Amino acid sequence: MEILWLFAAAFGASALGGVLGMASGIFIVPILTLLFGVDIHVAIGASLVSVIACSCGSAAPFLKGRLTNIRLAIVLETATTLGALTGVFLVGIASTSLLYGLFAAILALSARQMLARRREAIDASAPDAKAWATMLRLHSSFPDHASGREVRYQVGRVPLGMALMYGAGLISALLGIGSGVLKIPAMDTALRLPIKVSSATSNFMIGVTAAASAGAYFVRGDIDIGIAGPIALGSVVGALVGARLLMGLPADKLRIFFVIVLALLAAQMLLSAFGIHLLGRAG
Repeated sequence: MEILWLFAAAFGASALGGVLGMASGIFIVPILTLLFGVDIHVAIGASLVSVIACSCGSAAPFLKGRLTNIRLAIVLETATTLGALTGVFLVGIASTSLLYGLFAAILALSARQMLARRREAIDASAPDAKAWATMLRLHSSFPDHASGREVRYQVGRVPLGMALMYGAGLISALLGIGSGVLKIPAMDTALRLPIKVSSATSNFMIGVTAAASAGAYFVRGDIDIGIAGPIALGSVVGALVGARLLMGLPADKLRIFFVIVLALLAAQMLLSAFGIHLLGRAG
């Protein structure tokens, strides 16, 4: 029965994470620690496995649907990784309460900016030949199943996007949380990407980031196969369901859903600044 409950928990968390392009670990860790009494380190190890499984499970549908911008993901992931490495060296220097408060403010601002863009405007002008996105061939298009048309989009302000990705990696390393919750607002606000492309590309990137961390947890012996096994299986199935939901949802409804999640996480981070933890610290 415990295996079935672990499968069900991972399925629900990964389906939600797949729709939003977020790491499912932010839901998996509190479920394992609070409901199943799992040690926090083992829970984080299982959540990292869940994130990798979620990213791999949703990769095929997103790639087939041409939602994932792989070129852009590779460019942005370099900045995220550098930020995470910087954060590792800065752990313990900055006040954790201050960081949680800063993170809450960033999430609240991101929610406001994403809500302001709830009616996505597609830039139909000719791309700037000297822009980074043009030189790196990052502009693309995707078939929107909800509207039944091909949507072409331009990637804008790549240097600003990379700077924000560096910050996302830095904050995620300092707080021990996934950077997916920051990547999507950054791609939405700075790069002006359609929300579906942001979610799919973020889903691809979080798997790459989690793979490096999972190796370290495996070496330390914090990955319990009895727990990580059903979690991984449930995550793959949940990610497939989440990917199907993302491709079928209207962009404006998806944006409102993500804004609500951002607002709830901002409230949680504000509570964490005062030492009140309702959710776990990973994913």
